[in-house]
Amino acid sequence: MKTRAVLSVLGEDRVGIVAEIATALAGHGVNIEDIRQTILSGIFSMTMLVTIDEDAHPFEDVQARLSEVARHIGMQVTLQREDVFRYMHRI
Repeated sequence: MKTRAVLSVLGEDRVGIVAEIATALAGHGVNIEDIRQTILSGIFSMTMLVTIDEDAHPFEDVQARLSEVARHIGMQVTLQREDVFRYMHRI
């Protein structure tokens, strides 16, 4: 089963953030569909739309791996299923 999800990363800018996140995603067979990033006064912000193949790697496993990466790089990393994200942000 393919699951679309929204990944957000926030924290102090430093070298290697995108590489760390992309490497973790690739290691779990996650495809990056779209990506946006910006840096405001040294604060790094990135949002990705990704597709997870849950037959190969369950959503929770991907979340757990990203939590490890977040601790390692000192960033806030959040992964939400796209349908949950859209429901939470409805007006």
